[in-house]
Amino acid sequence: MLFRFHEVTKSYGAQEVLRGVTFQINPGEHVALVGRNGAGKTTILRLITGVETADKGEIDAMRGLRFGVLAQHVDFSGAENVMDAALAVFENLRSLETKMRDLEHAMTEVSGEELDRVMHDYSDAQHAYEREGGFSYHARAEAVLLGLGFGKADFGKRAESLSGGEKNRLGLARLLLLEPDILLLDEPTNHLDVDAVEWLEEFLSNYKSAYLIISHDRFFLDHTVNRVLDLEFGKVESYKGNYSQYVVEKEERREMQQRAYEQQREMIERTEEFIRRNLAGQKTKQAKSRRNMLQRMERLENVNDLDTASFKLKPTARTGDQVLILDKLAIGFKTKTLADNLNLTLRRTERLGIIGGNGTGKTTLLRTILGEQQPIDGEFRWGTGVNFGYYDQRLLTVDDRNTVIEELRTIASSAITDGELRGFLGRFLFTGDDVFKPVAALSGGEKGRLALAKLIYSRVNVLVLDEPTNHLDIASCEALEDALNEFDGTIITVSHDRYFLDRIATQILAFTDKGVEYFDGGYSEFYEAHHRTLAEQLMREAESQKAERQARKAEIPKQNKTNKSRQKSPSPAEIETEIHGAETELQELAALLSTEDVARDKDKLFELSEQYQSLEASIAELYQRWEKALESESQASAATSV
Repeated sequence: MLFRFHEVTKSYGAQEVLRGVTFQINPGEHVALVGRNGAGKTTILRLITGVETADKGEIDAMRGLRFGVLAQHVDFSGAENVMDAALAVFENLRSLETKMRDLEHAMTEVSGEELDRVMHDYSDAQHAYEREGGFSYHARAEAVLLGLGFGKADFGKRAESLSGGEKNRLGLARLLLLEPDILLLDEPTNHLDVDAVEWLEEFLSNYKSAYLIISHDRFFLDHTVNRVLDLEFGKVESYKGNYSQYVVEKEERREMQQRAYEQQREMIERTEEFIRRNLAGQKTKQAKSRRNMLQRMERLENVNDLDTASFKLKPTARTGDQVLILDKLAIGFKTKTLADNLNLTLRRTERLGIIGGNGTGKTTLLRTILGEQQPIDGEFRWGTGVNFGYYDQRLLTVDDRNTVIEELRTIASSAITDGELRGFLGRFLFTGDDVFKPVAALSGGEKGRLALAKLIYSRVNVLVLDEPTNHLDIASCEALEDALNEFDGTIITVSHDRYFLDRIATQILAFTDKGVEYFDGGYSEFYEAHHRTLAEQLMREAESQKAERQARKAEIPKQNKTNKSRQKSPSPAEIETEIHGAETELQELAALLSTEDVARDKDKLFELSEQYQSLEASIAELYQRWEKALESESQASAATSV
């Protein structure tokens, strides 16, 4: 056991956030903590680390437990650069390096028994250095920094000059290099591009120690966790497996809970009827006993009555078969083209998912087809009968000056009553007096739900969505996905939410550094095909390098091979050929080590680094052999001349 909660309760004023929470985290477990915004997830992290104290219950931790906490905002001070900031976690190793240098210096100044003592201390320090990974920690730091999106040119930048997002990434890098007993990660994918997220997924999936993750990125959780803690209504329930397995099991549990509720309700109704008929009759004693039983009974909740967002989408009219045509379209700005030669025909009911890094052109494409920005070249055409609605991630479609119900009223018919509008807003979790809140006072998630409510109420037949899940918690995301899957119109969506894309998209348009790639299929299919292509490319490169090495060996003159059988040692010319081949291979290894694909694969990086060091040692040995061969050849020549 690393730590456990037992019947933990925590309140803030009159609001009870946690009530009787019980769970345990064990060594090596990879756990997700999920729940709605405001459910108490961050409170649990603060209780684990001792920042907060529980009102009731017990929190026990293993003696000496080392936490690694990812702060939401990381600051660096001083003149340290990015690499120095990352290496700061290896304080012990750097101290050993200093000690070894001092001992090396001392060896030159002492003799006799004192020299023996210094050499013994040096041997101990060297063994400790090797045991704790001293010969690889620089490579590990470099691999983690590169994996999280830093370029080698960034290593010398002052840490304090980085942007907020860069500082958070550097903080995450330090935390991963620290390797504590348990990592506590609150939204670790924030500020990471897709490549960095995928690298982090791979890193954590092979991580040997335990971690607890809070994240809205369900695809990320699918690839990193083997257990899910679900925090709902102040209680925690544990589920085995990744996020998708948790969703299936939770639905099964909800169905069982609902059946149990209905059975209890039927029993209560029968019992209450018995009490009414017999309280004043011959069975008064039995009736009173059953009444007491009902009073003591713990009532089960109606699962179907729990607050969940419910989105229903119904388009007004069908579009033509062809909804959107891109014909040699080029997008961008006067000074920079972001993408060109875009050719695409989107048909009715298809769902196009648009992905790519920041600044690659995703939102620019949306702005272009919406008429907000002129294309650089080519053209686009909307099909017949298209009535599109646009969800802007900047939430510009809602007016801060209105209340929630007033904002919905702006697109509603005058014949629609306030009661009908309140009923519709209730499906978006705006209940009671929430509908009278000023839009300006809403959180980002609430504004996002309101913007979606307006879009859905407008009854369009084409949805253009720019990061629709950005401000939503997981429960709202899932409700939106369910609704979009019932929508019989066409969807165009930009999203970084891979789980959302996996459930919604039927085609993928990927903006990359190498151009725009169209894929006919969902996100998981695209993901697998993309990584299969990369793997095949690396395999081809490895085979090509192997063939080149074999070809170089075959280039050794045949006479050298013949002479080799008669000579006790190789000639200088033969050794020169070996040196040339080894140095060429060393250059190839150096080039391979500098590629991003290798840098992001820590196992490959370590393997190639070891090969590089081994080859360097071999080359040094070859040069020694070459010098000896030259000396032998010179001596033989002198003897012959005599």
